[in-house]
Amino acid sequence: MPKYIIEREIPQAGKLCAEELQSIAQKSCGVLRDMGPQIQWVQSYVTADKIYCVYIAPNEEAIREHAQQGGFPANSIAAVQTIIDPTTAE
Repeated sequence: MPKYIIEREIPQAGKLCAEELQSIAQKSCGVLRDMGPQIQWVQSYVTADKIYCVYIAPNEEAIREHAQQGGFPANSIAAVQTIIDPTTAE
């Protein structure tokens, strides 16, 4: 199934406290449960003003539906074409 990177513009995201991040994660997981197993959240990276999320989903529409239901921005969605890491150099 395709993997996607979602860019979410959230001002001051890097200043969210643990409880706020937990609340966001709980909301996301609740929406994912309702949507079914075809969409999965892998992990997210929080920066100063954005959160970058990695999802596995059947299509971009499922990502947009999750964002809409959860009330999360999905400013950009990009399908991962290939994954490389340091072992790629070997």
